[in-house]
Amino acid sequence: MARRPHLAEAGPTLLDLPEDAPPDASPDAPPPGHLGHRERLRQKLLTAGPEALADYELLEVLLFFAVLRADTKPIARALVERFGSFGNVLAAHPNDLRAVKGVGDSAVAVIKAAQAAALRLLREEVREQPVLNNWDRLTAYLTAALSREAVEQFRVLFLDTRNRLIADEAQARGTVNHTPVYPREVVKRALELGATALILVHNHPSGDPTPSRADIEVTAEVKAAAAALGIALHDHLIIGNGRQTSFRREGLL
Repeated sequence: MARRPHLAEAGPTLLDLPEDAPPDASPDAPPPGHLGHRERLRQKLLTAGPEALADYELLEVLLFFAVLRADTKPIARALVERFGSFGNVLAAHPNDLRAVKGVGDSAVAVIKAAQAAALRLLREEVREQPVLNNWDRLTAYLTAALSREAVEQFRVLFLDTRNRLIADEAQARGTVNHTPVYPREVVKRALELGATALILVHNHPSGDPTPSRADIEVTAEVKAAAAALGIALHDHLIIGNGRQTSFRREGLL
């Protein structure tokens, strides 16, 4: 009597085939339709590297994890067309992302997670050395974090005695052209963290990093409040669209 094959020896079953495969599809054949496209794109990423992928293709790969049963290519193309670039898609507000057809909460979560991962990588690179000796990496991180913000955000970099980054914290978010800043709160937080130096940072959503009178006045107030407690203010950076203004470089500090 012939031995019945064990389940593991019986060959592929319908459960082993791609979900959209026809009943007579060969298990060795490439998946049909958008499943085959996904596999080709994965292989392109793995063999040629991310630089071989266009912006929309990289977005497609991200969306694989959120959009399981549909073609992600039209969604990725629509996102790049709507926001202009891969970086702008990552930085877009969740509500604006949801306005694109096919983008739901899962897709928004994947996109914002990718943005957070990129920023954390840049921030970790800043932490590796004293920030004053690592200015290019610092401005790259701050540009990525703030240049695409639609409203003003005021941040403080708290530094230790060796000018290494202790914390980077958002102190306030404002409107398109104003953010309330309270010098007492900035200095209080510096004392809590044991910081001995500060760098102030905020963005101008207009893209023009020219300091306003209010920017100059609040910088002087923070500097005075910090100096009274032995805390140095190294700089105030304004982040615009591809440009930055340093108060120290401009002789404003």
